[in-house]
Amino acid sequence: MAADVVGYSRLMESNEERTLGAFRQHRREFFDPTVAKHKGRIFKVMGDGFLVEFGSVIDAARCAVEIQTGMPERNAGVPEDRHIKFRIGINLGDVIVDGADFYGDGVNMAARLEGLAMPGGIACSETVRTHVGNKLEVEFLDQGEKTVKNIAQPVHVYFINLAVPAIDAAPATGAKPAPRTDKPSVAILPFVNMSNDAEQEFFSDGITEDIITDLSKVSGLFVLGRSTVFACKGQALDLVQVARRFGVSYLVEGSVRKAGNRVRITAQLIEGSTGGHVWADRYDRDLTDIFAVQDDITKTIVEQLKITLLPEEKKAIEQAPTASAEAYLYCLKARELYYRGSRSALSLAKVLFEKAVAVDAFYALAYAGLADCNSALYSIHSVGISADQILAAADKALALDASLAEAHAARGLALMVGGNRTEAASAFERALAIDPNCYQAHFEYAGFCAMSGDYEAAIKHGLRALEIQPEDWKPTSYLSQAYRSLGNIEQSEYYTRLLLKRTEAALRLNPDESAAAFMAAVGHARFGERERALECLAQAFAPDPEDNFVRYNAACAYVMLGDFDLGIDLLEIYLPLVGPDRKQWFLNDSDLDPIRSHPRYQKLLDLAGSLQFRG
Repeated sequence: MAADVVGYSRLMESNEERTLGAFRQHRREFFDPTVAKHKGRIFKVMGDGFLVEFGSVIDAARCAVEIQTGMPERNAGVPEDRHIKFRIGINLGDVIVDGADFYGDGVNMAARLEGLAMPGGIACSETVRTHVGNKLEVEFLDQGEKTVKNIAQPVHVYFINLAVPAIDAAPATGAKPAPRTDKPSVAILPFVNMSNDAEQEFFSDGITEDIITDLSKVSGLFVLGRSTVFACKGQALDLVQVARRFGVSYLVEGSVRKAGNRVRITAQLIEGSTGGHVWADRYDRDLTDIFAVQDDITKTIVEQLKITLLPEEKKAIEQAPTASAEAYLYCLKARELYYRGSRSALSLAKVLFEKAVAVDAFYALAYAGLADCNSALYSIHSVGISADQILAAADKALALDASLAEAHAARGLALMVGGNRTEAASAFERALAIDPNCYQAHFEYAGFCAMSGDYEAAIKHGLRALEIQPEDWKPTSYLSQAYRSLGNIEQSEYYTRLLLKRTEAALRLNPDESAAAFMAAVGHARFGERERALECLAQAFAPDPEDNFVRYNAACAYVMLGDFDLGIDLLEIYLPLVGPDRKQWFLNDSDLDPIRSHPRYQKLLDLAGSLQFRG
């Protein structure tokens, strides 16, 4: 690793004593200890520059990221023209050892890469990018081949994207980076709600999600998933930085204004590298034309990016999910509530899905959503719905549209919560055969495999779900649990830290998301962070103190914090109310290992084998 101070000569000319003092303080308090922390050794100092040797490329990358993400805080309160900023280059290559010094092209390359880095940034060679892979939560931005001084061949250079902080933890075996092929890549930013009514937020979010879904059907295009782009919602954005952060070539942004039965939608396609507009348009239509507008936006983006649609892709995009604008609005609102996951939100989502199918009895996606709501209410929140009712809604969706992957996934979930595990696995496999990129199918299948004790498969589908929705916290929960159950504590801790980062971000966006709150509580408890765990538990219970799934996760958190009796108190309330799949989870959950020998817990284990769900 090569590092030097940006504009060191200018800083010294301005005030030599002050610059030397600040530089030495940064070295003493931060730079040198960070290098030592990551097992590095500074083998050469050249005034304002350093050459550092590491035994591991992962250690070198972690060290560089920690230095560059830590320096802005150390510069806080100091005038911009006095900031100490580093450029860093990292290379992996052969070196010549001469006593305590190193020479050779491997060292020279690191120095040349450092010269290519942006102030406060990191540049690395292709070998570094390949060896790091997905072992750190960082993104690599491909800069192509560069010609550098005294190196015969062009160098393939990558920048490390510091807009996505790294987690200093272990890698996940088998993890793969989000696909970045030679396909054009695009992020659909959340469309802005321009209506005077904040309650219409679900409508603009639904438009965004539907355009993402339509574009995801195009095989010649890479489209970022919903959770990733929704992390930007409500923020003032520098579009070039956003494109760099997400590693995409193009962005789509827009706005929605709904007034009565009229809707105005604006949309812009933007080149990520320059922020320049490639295309923009405005649509003033009746609400009944909403699907035609979405189709037009989708097709125009495809045309502008010069992508040829396959016949089946064109048909899938043109096929409107319903002919009723009223049913569509009910479904959008229900979908938004479903994502929240609390009992109260799911209960209201169920009512809205029922209204959608009452208006349009041929709306397959609404029936699939109704089945998913019923599955969650049945198995997690102990609402008295029969397994046959859940399955009937999923089967109705499939009868209307057998090609809908979400409907097969909904059927798999319905069969799972009803205890029919063999047919459930077949339904999930069918969903993925239809659409290998179906997030819902991978996520639900990961949960199914985790509950069945097939942890390797849970990891496989959890990782794939995380590829599709890189910013979502939910798959990290299954990955953490699966690795822990396999005895791989290092990997489990990695995903627990990732879970904490994602759930805390979700709570900043929506403080009432009880599922994110109780999972954050469990994560903090696992690391012994008692005060924050208890704060998250209070936040989780706030929307609905009687939420049974919050009780279960609170019980796990209390057990990990050593409050065994409090945990068992909650389990005694929870267990008689849940369906068979959740009893299975209860029996297998390693979070409860500390109380396995507790007499009260032994009685609960006996009870779990004999209890019948009240519904």
